[in-house]
Amino acid sequence: MTTISIETLESRLGGTPPRMLRSMKAVWWATQALRREILGFRFNYPMETVPAAGPRESRHYYIYSHSLFFDAMVLNLQGVPLHRSRHFGETYNPAYIAWYGLVSLERFLRGLDSAGCDTFLKQVDWLVTGGVPGHGGSVIWPYTFDWQEGYCLLKAPWVCAMAQGLAMSALVRGYRITGHEHLLDICRAATRVFEKNVEDGGVRTLERGYVLYEEYPAYPLPRVLDGFLFSLLGLYDISVETCDPRISQLFADGIGGLKHRLEFWNYRNKWSWYGSHGYLCPPHYHNLNCLLLSVLGRLTGDETLKRYAELWNQKDLSVMDKLEIFLVFTITKNWARIRLPRN
Repeated sequence: MTTISIETLESRLGGTPPRMLRSMKAVWWATQALRREILGFRFNYPMETVPAAGPRESRHYYIYSHSLFFDAMVLNLQGVPLHRSRHFGETYNPAYIAWYGLVSLERFLRGLDSAGCDTFLKQVDWLVTGGVPGHGGSVIWPYTFDWQEGYCLLKAPWVCAMAQGLAMSALVRGYRITGHEHLLDICRAATRVFEKNVEDGGVRTLERGYVLYEEYPAYPLPRVLDGFLFSLLGLYDISVETCDPRISQLFADGIGGLKHRLEFWNYRNKWSWYGSHGYLCPPHYHNLNCLLLSVLGRLTGDETLKRYAELWNQKDLSVMDKLEIFLVFTITKNWARIRLPRN
């Protein structure tokens, strides 16, 4: 099936009245989403763990994918990605910038892109200048657009555990390449939001005394897993690099909360739920959850994390399991479209 881009659609409809154009663009975006989710549903997603990541001297990141998140990015003239969305147009997303840098660095380390290290350092420079001083000596990379996630509405500017984690991971590797101490200073300051509860402008929540870090820190909590896992890897990186007991404790607290809450994301020991939204993860998010969890299991040696990563590993799924997951995903995702608020 051939499709046209949103730019082509806009150019062809140049004389269309604005209200009608908005409606036609909304239909275009909805069609693309359904096409991707149903016709494009694939259990295998191009994503892999990187075993060389983890040691203090390593420049590798823990996972690598040449596809993940890239369908939502366009590069500006300076080679920094912009996040493109039907909700807000184009703007900077600090998590995507850090991710783009980490993937570029991995491509350089694999000999796939001779300019990959320079591209990575360009993203590090953006993260340095894009970090904003927060309360209590913290540094945050705020999102500058309003966002509806499930039933909660985040009003700009808002902080995100995933963005903080990926930015810290990128800056740690920037330090390992350049030796610039100010990069670690920024990382230390970035960990401060993990000490503060959501009510106080941080990303931490407590459940029965256990700590969790929120990708979307607003109520009712969306509790999306991959952002939590990315944040833990960022804390792990800065903990390993600095040997700071305060940061090591933040990481340990998060691991304890993750183990306590893992069953919340578990669908019949086969797949993962997309947080509290009431629908199964699409394949790319499920694979991401599985790989990130396996990495954290490897780094910590924790058997609970390893067990869930193995349960969610799709290599053991039968044909009937796959059919069940596809049908449950399709039904629950489209029902969520009807009942959940939208931007």
